[in-house]
Amino acid sequence: MATRTTLQQSLGLGLLLALAACGGESEKAPARTELPAGETLRVEAATITDMKAVSAEITTQDQAEALARIPGILTVLTVREGDSVAKGQRIGMVVDNRLGYESAAFGAQIAAAQAEASRASAELARIRFLYEKNVYAKARLDQAVAAARSANAQVAAARAQQGAVVSVAGQGAILAPSSGQVLRADVPQGSAVSAGMSVATITSGPPVVRLELPESLAGKVRLGARITIVESDMPSGSLQGQVTQVYPAITGGRVRVDATVSGLAATSVGRRVSANVEVGQRNALVIPRKFVSTRYGMDYVDVVTKDKALSSVPVQIAPTADTAMVEILSGIAAGDTVFAASARK
Repeated sequence: MATRTTLQQSLGLGLLLALAACGGESEKAPARTELPAGETLRVEAATITDMKAVSAEITTQDQAEALARIPGILTVLTVREGDSVAKGQRIGMVVDNRLGYESAAFGAQIAAAQAEASRASAELARIRFLYEKNVYAKARLDQAVAAARSANAQVAAARAQQGAVVSVAGQGAILAPSSGQVLRADVPQGSAVSAGMSVATITSGPPVVRLELPESLAGKVRLGARITIVESDMPSGSLQGQVTQVYPAITGGRVRVDATVSGLAATSVGRRVSANVEVGQRNALVIPRKFVSTRYGMDYVDVVTKDKALSSVPVQIAPTADTAMVEILSGIAAGDTVFAASARK
């Protein structure tokens, strides 16, 4: 009987020990999930260069106008858009038929003045001969000398007037004011032009990028500020340069800025492009581009949660001056830890 009681006690004790062991295992904390191979980064606010997207035009620092110097008919124009010209090259001719008539009229005056000068010269010779023979008085000789001089002066005046007309006619030649490329030459031959009318526009100087900025940015863009032309607008890829000229005048609420960008071709003059220009610095959340993945047109970032799990969070990003970095506009905050798998490095 004692043996049976002892056996029951032993079985009860074993059952209690088994239950205690089961209860201990159920109270253990769950095992933590291990992250896959990759890189983590704690997101912090940083000071970055503030870039503003603006429209721009590729042009030249100066544009020279080939002007007609006299009124008349444009009889010759030897250049078209895209042609290269040298400074002083004759590119057109304006003819004023009235100048031809005036030249002919002054030619007739010259002939008449020469005839009068010949008569006065012969009269002077005759009177001088008679004066030497004591036929005429000295006063009569002086009168003949004055008449001869007056006739010669009339010949010189008529010739000067004809020379002036010929000189004006010579100004009908239209010369290239500078060496460069013809941007505009849209006045057809045979057109009537006035003095000072532009017949052709020619580039002057190297190509530059001209920006039209809102006046709110007038005090933020400085000389030497960085500028980047968007890659999709240029066949050779994105181009970078710096601001070299900020014009002080504000016209129509816009500020004009010129930037020098290496790699611009003269054949691109007149092309409209999109550009990003540096307007100062500001605080922003910036992470490397490799931490962002794009799926179905949306950008995502893998965020590491407190239990070491990954949560894919949609974010809104914006480009920065550094092409390897992006700015986070929304989706995550400072202090979050982001993850990039090894395959995306």
